[in-house]
Amino acid sequence: MRFALLALLLCTATARAELGINVYGLSYHFDRDKARERGLKHEVNPGLGIRWREKGDKVDFFADVGAYRDSAAHTAKIAGGGALWHASERLRLGGALVLFKSETYNLGNAFITPVPLAAYELRRVTLNLVYLPKWRDKNTINLLGAWITIWLPE
Repeated sequence: MRFALLALLLCTATARAELGINVYGLSYHFDRDKARERGLKHEVNPGLGIRWREKGDKVDFFADVGAYRDSAAHTAKIAGGGALWHASERLRLGGALVLFKSETYNLGNAFITPVPLAAYELRRVTLNLVYLPKWRDKNTINLLGAWITIWLPE
């Protein structure tokens, strides 16, 4: 995790790069009864992270590192990167590959997973939405996650 943070900070030397603070978040479990049975009771998931973004004309590239309290009240650590296509002036659609580690998922073992993302740009804030589909024993419940990125002044 320290290496990922260092790499992220070194990337800010790029001319069009920006840094933001991720403020996590919220989650919504589609199968709420099954989620409660599995101890996934928390839909307010506070945490912090850092986002580096390289803005482009049609695609933005980004990298995130962070930690938050997951739906079972364990600390989830994430590091990943991806791309967001400019679907409109404010709407971004894309995906990322994320290294994910939490006692709640995959028997506590770290794993890498692809995740689809949507983002909506407001001046100095980005609203982010991620869909985490049910997949084997890694993630047993379909869910949506939401957080904001607050962009630091240049």
